[in-house]
Amino acid sequence: MAIKKVGIVGSGIMGSGIAECAATAGYEVIVRSRQQSTADNMVAGIEKSLKRQVDKGKIDEAARDAVLSRLTATSELHHLSDCDLVIESVIEDLEAKKHLFQELDRVCQDSALLATNTSTLPVVEMAMATGRPAKVCGIHFFNPAPMMSLVEVVRPITAEEGTIIEAIGFAEACGKTPVTVKDQAGFIVNALLFPYLNNAIRLYENGVASKEDIDAAMKGGCGFPMGPFALLDLVGLDTSLAILDALYEEFRDPNYAAVPTLRRMVSAELLGRKSGQGFYTYT
Repeated sequence: MAIKKVGIVGSGIMGSGIAECAATAGYEVIVRSRQQSTADNMVAGIEKSLKRQVDKGKIDEAARDAVLSRLTATSELHHLSDCDLVIESVIEDLEAKKHLFQELDRVCQDSALLATNTSTLPVVEMAMATGRPAKVCGIHFFNPAPMMSLVEVVRPITAEEGTIIEAIGFAEACGKTPVTVKDQAGFIVNALLFPYLNNAIRLYENGVASKEDIDAAMKGGCGFPMGPFALLDLVGLDTSLAILDALYEEFRDPNYAAVPTLRRMVSAELLGRKSGQGFYTYT
């Protein structure tokens, strides 16, 4: 099948970024949020992002206008009925995602591919919530999606080869570098990344060094673009905790057991950039 129209479900940072990538690649894109106002705000956010690119000389105004012309916002799930590919990017909660996949299976055309942007949850469980498990896979973009080059294409045991081929082609059309990975918690990047982030908090918790010095050490000593605490704040401490819990649930590896400081900060709603305060304060 040829993917021409893409639906994005979820109005957060990831959903917005994926929508921008797809529209920039030439796809017709419809973004869906539960409220029309948040869907409209998502498109407005993409417009601001494109304006910054115009201001920096990365694209011209004609290209910006062309991208925006391919974007539509809706609050109605059935408006995705003629999409060739639908990618969900909602809260990292398995039951919520399974319910959404049931609804997508009901409203989308039989030939449509359904994909999840989950960073760690089992894709097969979402696939089995539908009547088309062979047409379900993971297409995991990284934040911020317009800038990050990697996409993990996740192959559940239920997916047919054509589904994976189409997902890889979509990622490549968006200018990304796709890697294929089997459906296990954390896939590649998060399975390696989150023990590091968790252990960084443990060092801080044990008084080995300040968070500022740990960040400086990993930037200066390892060449990382940002330190672990700045990255945790960017990802979101609640999202980080959910990923660690999912990893620990699957593997029972002590490295995946979230340290108490992280769990307590999430309980206190200190979630990072999204809440204005995490390990650092944002104004």
